[in-house]
Amino acid sequence: MSMPAQRHAAGRRILVVMKPARAVTRRYLPTSPFGPPAAAPPAEQFAVGDQVTHDKYGLGRVIGVEVDATVVVDFGSCSVRIMTPYAKLTKL
Repeated sequence: MSMPAQRHAAGRRILVVMKPARAVTRRYLPTSPFGPPAAAPPAEQFAVGDQVTHDKYGLGRVIGVEVDATVVVDFGSCSVRIMTPYAKLTKL
C-alpha cells in the first residue's frame, strides 16, 4: 500500500473505534466560580381586577385570566391579551 492509502485506512479505523459522546448532566462543585444557573423566578400570578402597568400600553386593569397563562388587560383605549412571560407587565 502506498503512504496516503495507509493514512486513510488508519484514519478510518480510528473513527470506527471512537464512541459517541454521552449526554450527561454536569455536576457543579460548591467551590466552583461557575456555579449552577440561578433558578428562574416563578411567573407572577394575576387575578381579575388587579391593576397593572405595561411599558408600551400604560396603566390597565386585568379583565380576564385564561388557563394557558394568558392575561387579558383593559388599558382604556384597547384590550390586549398578554402571554407569559409577562416581561413588560407589572402588578401595582
